[in-house]
Amino acid sequence: MASITAAMVKELREKTGAGMMDCKTALTESNGDIEAAIDWLRKKGLSKAAKKSGRVAAEGLIAVAVSDQNGVAIEVNSETDFVARNEEFQALAHTIALVALEKGLSNVDALKETHYPGGGTVGDALANAIATIGENMNLRRAASVHVENGVIGHYVHNSIGEGLGKIGVLVALESKGSHDVLAPLAKQIALHVAAASPIALDPSGIDPHVIEREKGVLAEKNAGKPANVLEKIVESGLKTFYKEVCLVDQPSIHAEHANKAIGQVVKDAEKAAGAPILLKAYVRYALGEGIEKPPEADFAAEVAAAAGQG
Repeated sequence: MASITAAMVKELREKTGAGMMDCKTALTESNGDIEAAIDWLRKKGLSKAAKKSGRVAAEGLIAVAVSDQNGVAIEVNSETDFVARNEEFQALAHTIALVALEKGLSNVDALKETHYPGGGTVGDALANAIATIGENMNLRRAASVHVENGVIGHYVHNSIGEGLGKIGVLVALESKGSHDVLAPLAKQIALHVAAASPIALDPSGIDPHVIEREKGVLAEKNAGKPANVLEKIVESGLKTFYKEVCLVDQPSIHAEHANKAIGQVVKDAEKAAGAPILLKAYVRYALGEGIEKPPEADFAAEVAAAAGQG
C-alpha cells in the first residue's frame, strides 16, 4: 500500500477541484497513482476539472481603447493575477476593447456575439483562451462614452501594456474649443477620477435610495432638533455629501487648481478653449470591484482534518 502524502492530496485536488476526503479516498483506491486517481474521481462524478466556470474570476485586467470621439472600457476577469501577466490574455483583453470601440458596443452579450479578428466571435475567443490557459475567464462588463465634438480623455492605473491595467478611466468633454486645451484638461480630470472615485457625475446621477439613506443618517444624528432647523442641517449635509461623491462637485486633487470643484475647473478652461465645455460623462472601472471572493482555504487545517478522519 502506497503512503498517501499531503502533497499528493493537494496535487490531485488542484487538478480536479474535488473535495479533500474524495481526493484522499481516490489516491488510496488507486495506490497513490495520480492519473488513476483522476480517472477514479471522474467515474464517480466527483471531478470538477471541466467545470472551470464555477470558479471565481476576480483578477484580470481593465482594458481601455479610445478614438477621437469615442472611448470604451471593459473588464476581463481571470482567476489569478498570474494569468493577467500572460501575453495571450493581455492580447485578448486589448483586442476585445478594440472590437468594442470599432463596433460602438457596451452591451456584454452583444459584444460576445461580435466577430473576433482571426475568426469566430468574442465569446469563442474567450472559450479558446479558457481551454488554452486553463482558468475561468469572464467578460464582465463594458462601457462607452461619445462626443460629437470634443475629446475623450483616458487614464490607466498600474498599466502593464497599451490601455491595460487595474483601473481604467474615460472622460468625455463635449466642446468645439481648442483641442490643445481640451486634451490635457480631459487627461487631468481622468487622473482625478482615478484617485477620487466619484459615484456619479452630478447629484442627478445618484441612486435615489442612496440619497434617502444619507438623509436618514443626517436626520437621526440630529434627532430632537426643531423641524425647520433639522431641514437646514440635512440640506447642508447633503451638499457636503455631494462634494465627496459627485465628480462636478469634488475639489480637484491637482494643486494648481487650489481645491476648486471640478465643475469650476471646467468652466474656467472655457476662455482658453474659446468655447463652452460640457463635462458630458465619465467611466471608472476598478478591477474586481463588487465581486465577492471566497475566503482563503486553510489547506493545512484541511489536511489535518482529513488525516484525522482517515
